[in-house]
Amino acid sequence: MIVVDSSGWLEYFAGTVNRFNYREAILDTENLLVPVITLYEVYRKINHQIGSDKASQAIMAMQQGQVIELTAGLTLFAAQLSSEHRLPLADSLIYATAQAYEAELFTQDAHFEGLRGVKYFSKV
Repeated sequence: MIVVDSSGWLEYFAGTVNRFNYREAILDTENLLVPVITLYEVYRKINHQIGSDKASQAIMAMQQGQVIELTAGLTLFAAQLSSEHRLPLADSLIYATAQAYEAELFTQDAHFEGLRGVKYFSKV
């Protein structure tokens, strides 16, 4: 199983050179888990920069994977991971989702570098 961080989704949708780090994982919809917080982050960013039509198209593409909703247990696990690793709220929810589902997290967000189960890509 794979989780793609919001930064990876945004690179993919923007068509940057870094999109190739995430393309295979994103297209593997059978193994793709999508934390609900990534829907929020990606929609917010694309809506702000480009508009709601493109943001809605991105969300439809993301929902091809299995969307993982927030639960009380997952939220508390995220709080624990946030304390242990000094992760911001959204990042702790994304990391908790990956850890709870034993998924590999693909990201270029430096908050995750060196954490267990993370495939970290440097920004180009």
